Amino acid sequence: MGRRYFGTDGVRGRVGESPITPEFVMRLGYAAGQVLVADRGSLPPNQHPTVLIGKDTRISGYMLEAALEAGFTAAGVNVLMTGPMPTPAVAYLTRALRLQAGVVISASHNPFEDNGIKFFSANGQKLPDSVEEAIEARLDYPIVTVEARQLGRARRMEDAAARYIEFCKSTYPNHLDLRGMRIVVDCAHGATYHIAPHVLHELGAEVIAIGNEPNGFNINDKCGATYTKALSEAVRTHRADLGIALDGDGDRLMMADAQGRIYDGDQLVYVIARHRIQSGYMKGGVVGTLMTNLGTEHALGRAQVPFERAKVGDRYVMERLLANGWTLGGETSGHILCLDKHTTGDGIVSALQVLRALRETGETLDAVTADLETYPQVMINVPIAKSFKLESSAAVGASVAQAEQILNGTGRVVLRASGTEPLIRVMVEGRDADQVRQTAETIAEVVRQAATLA
Repeated sequence: MGRRYFGTDGVRGRVGESPITPEFVMRLGYAAGQVLVADRGSLPPNQHPTVLIGKDTRISGYMLEAALEAGFTAAGVNVLMTGPMPTPAVAYLTRALRLQAGVVISASHNPFEDNGIKFFSANGQKLPDSVEEAIEARLDYPIVTVEARQLGRARRMEDAAARYIEFCKSTYPNHLDLRGMRIVVDCAHGATYHIAPHVLHELGAEVIAIGNEPNGFNINDKCGATYTKALSEAVRTHRADLGIALDGDGDRLMMADAQGRIYDGDQLVYVIARHRIQSGYMKGGVVGTLMTNLGTEHALGRAQVPFERAKVGDRYVMERLLANGWTLGGETSGHILCLDKHTTGDGIVSALQVLRALRETGETLDAVTADLETYPQVMINVPIAKSFKLESSAAVGASVAQAEQILNGTGRVVLRASGTEPLIRVMVEGRDADQVRQTAETIAEVVRQAATLA
């Protein structure tokens, strides 16, 4: 069954445009509620299913929260609302409170004009495809409100932030603290603004918080994990030991050392893996994606850590981790999965795993990654018509084959269609920066010509 609305990370789009309208979101809540009522699991016959709804700091969150609440309660589902709360916090609280599902209103790292709806199952993981398909199948039916006695109730959860702060702290060893460390944390004016500074402070750090004054419109605006210049400058200005940058919903992580040098998801996964190998508690290998830097793969190989690539998207990283029985994986963009700590990617929890490595070894980020050579990587986005099929172009295939022959095993070529825009992403990496740039531009031009002729 083809998906009309659900992508790899829920339903997302421009606010006010289909599907992110109050009408559709109410229908989405109602359809999801019907699925929950039909699949009650171990719930007693007279007990309503309950969902948790959290959101980030976008102005549109108020409108969409009300629409979801109406849809769920009309279907006979109880609703707990947390207000602004990181995506991984909703996953944790859904599982900890034994609820039937969790819902996050967020467009993650996107600007405030966008928003989205993503779901978590009772075990704190993203919904299986089969459940998302069941929800989509009910979206075309009209809302038929249950009788008044069966309506769901809605209430605010006042202690959600405190519960999640304690959970984050529990993932850091009891015998360690952060005393003596000055840490800048950039909350991207997003959902971690009232969480991350408290976690670090309560573990003993001196905390300088930036990006912690959300106003509904400034989420991810020249701050956070997608714009690390602000973090780098703040670390140097405040002479901090390191910096932590999160994105709007708190599931991405970038870090900076005392010199303001930025470390991405690939490098931070390597830091965690290296420490776990040295400490003897590494379970299996690491899952990256097609975009994971080749230098990371080679460094893990030297450390005798198995490595596997998944499609781009933390959902696919999760699939491979679960299939292999491994616990550590991530994306260059900063989604890091530590499944021995949490059921989903969590920027704060991942940062604490890096901090653990630094505290237990006494090393800096620069020293820990000294044997990790990051290869030059160039990405070019080529606009295409939606009808263009990459695999049908012989010219593109020949261009890629020629590039791989030139690289001769010292680099990689990856072409993939964007999942959200009419683009082909051309990525080339290798040891020689000039060669990488030239090769990427050559392939991109071939793709551009092929798309024009299609």
